[in-house]
Amino acid sequence: MPPPRIAILTTGLARGGAEAQVTLLAETLSRRGWAVRVYSMLPPTAFVEELLGSGIQVENLDMRRGVADPRAVFRLAKSLRRFKPHVMHCHMVHANLLGRVSRLLVHVPALICTAHSVWEGGWWRDWAYRLTDPLSDLTTNVSRAGLTRYIDGKLAAEGKAAWVPNGVDVSHFAPDKAAGERIRMQMGWDDFVWLAVGNLREPKDYPNLLRAFVPVAAREPRALLAIAGSGQLRASLESLAAELGIGGSVRFLGAREDVRELLQAVDGYVLSSAWEGTPMALLEACACGVPVVATRVGGNPDVVEDGVSGSLIEPRNSEALGDAMLKLMALPEGERGAMGSAARKRVESTFSHEKIVDKWENIYEQMMQTSSRTAVSRVLTGARFRQ
Repeated sequence: MPPPRIAILTTGLARGGAEAQVTLLAETLSRRGWAVRVYSMLPPTAFVEELLGSGIQVENLDMRRGVADPRAVFRLAKSLRRFKPHVMHCHMVHANLLGRVSRLLVHVPALICTAHSVWEGGWWRDWAYRLTDPLSDLTTNVSRAGLTRYIDGKLAAEGKAAWVPNGVDVSHFAPDKAAGERIRMQMGWDDFVWLAVGNLREPKDYPNLLRAFVPVAAREPRALLAIAGSGQLRASLESLAAELGIGGSVRFLGAREDVRELLQAVDGYVLSSAWEGTPMALLEACACGVPVVATRVGGNPDVVEDGVSGSLIEPRNSEALGDAMLKLMALPEGERGAMGSAARKRVESTFSHEKIVDKWENIYEQMMQTSSRTAVSRVLTGARFRQ
């Protein structure tokens, strides 16, 4: 019997949390016996070797950022006619809209659209979601807050919307004391180190983090803030750190391929985002047993249990963020370790990647076994994705 076929359409393949989640999903499905094909609207700059190494074909729709190209709809439709997927699963706003429009040209038995943030852009994107919602069988969001916004804003009909969170490979991202000691020696870290991971872009609100770190550095002069990520805001952030007088206490590490190892070496993880989906780096930090201070946005409250595995504070509040960082630093090492252990248990129970893929397979298989609308009704009636 031939394997079931799934087409995964993504806005792009670059170094980022959503793209990493798409890649991990594709690889796991392929390993489980699915015939997987990944389509990238933009020319891919990452993850291609990993996908090809898993036997997954990657097709580039060759679009340019910021340029609407109707020809991409026809390129996608032509390829889909050849591949004949049983399911198409789209990720991020542009891919979600393209996947829906392509359905006007080619038969796709089941179409799922996944939003990776509470906020995906301006009013026109919300309008486009509402207009094209009838072309989608199921719209999911990676955070419960995002799901609520999509339903309340009528971006997705409540009867065919669900929360399916991101997942993390808990076997790969796990506490590793020896790796942490090696990294600390290599980096010359000998005191309390905070780590933030993410592209240097507006949603992460790094200016908020730098301002929050001013009282931390004043109270604990040997404390360090390490920021792993690249982006166009780096120069302005470095200038801000210097202006705030904390340039010597902040390390801009650039894009890193060793985030897992870095997480083993730090004492706390900090996330200052103004808005979010469910950030992969946060899941990875928790899986590695690192206590967290994070803003109460997007899927962060789904992951971090306030006062148990870390602290949640309101966004855009540098004073509150700095206070929370200092309070965590003041805890005895044993209490911080207990918070890290609680973070690990939370991720294992709810955000293990294998469990999340089980959920996706359940959706796909029900959609293939019955009409897609009936399948969606059965899935949501079971409430398995609103835990």
